Amino acid sequence: MMLNEETGKYEGIVVAPSVTSYNLSGQYYPVTVEVANDAGTVVTKDDTDSTLGESLRLVVKETVKPTITLTSPTDGAYVQNNMIPVEFTVTDEVNGSGIKDDSISVKVDGTPVLFMKTSIANGFSCVYTPADALEDGAHTIEISVQDNDGNEADAVNTSFTVDTVPPTLNVTSPTRAITNQTICTVAGNTNDATSSPVTVTVKHNDNDPVTLTVDSSGNFTQDFTLEEGDNTLTVVSTDASGRSTTVTKAIKLDTTIPQITSVVFSPNPTSTSLPVTITLEVV
Repeated sequence: MMLNEETGKYEGIVVAPSVTSYNLSGQYYPVTVEVANDAGTVVTKDDTDSTLGESLRLVVKETVKPTITLTSPTDGAYVQNNMIPVEFTVTDEVNGSGIKDDSISVKVDGTPVLFMKTSIANGFSCVYTPADALEDGAHTIEISVQDNDGNEADAVNTSFTVDTVPPTLNVTSPTRAITNQTICTVAGNTNDATSSPVTVTVKHNDNDPVTLTVDSSGNFTQDFTLEEGDNTLTVVSTDASGRSTTVTKAIKLDTTIPQITSVVFSPNPTSTSLPVTITLEVV
């Protein structure tokens, strides 16, 4: 250390330790100073000194923010479970000051909620399970926390949507159970009040499902080529939460042409005004 001639005091520069002092006994680094004069007399002071002890206690704070990780539900998720648990972790850096227990705050739809927490490495694993079913629709989650050195994490502000109702599905075509037309139009309307627009697929017999275009009003239409004989058209409407509604249409394609092989009138000849039986043979 060097004497500052203006102040008459000795000054020096040391580098603070790289780890917070929060976890140390007394939450400080003990410092010892030693002074010797030209005569060789040495004076030593440390943190236990009754006069200068408190001045020899160096408090070091970390500057790294803790981390919040929301694992469920994810941001923007559509979920079927109206009592879905909110699961997240809060962690501090290794050798950090640690998570300040009472600083963890969770709000659902702007209201603080109580949650369970379990100790993990450098922090906590937390779960909030709604006591009552959430209404269908959008919900918000807000999570904040700080460490014991006062560093505040980047808050989590996210939303998710509860959807417990499957979409409506009205298939207006085909309407006939049997036809001689090879081309069949599948058409209808679908909607989901909570998570519209929805996805519509049609599976024709054992072929791969075809995804249809659904317009802004929920209408869809698509032509399919029927196979001779029995055909099954399975229409599925699926909303963003994964709930679905299915309508199955059975239709038979018969393109055969009937043949008349014989015509018989009985009796023939006949008398005027008498009934005549006509017999046709068709194959």
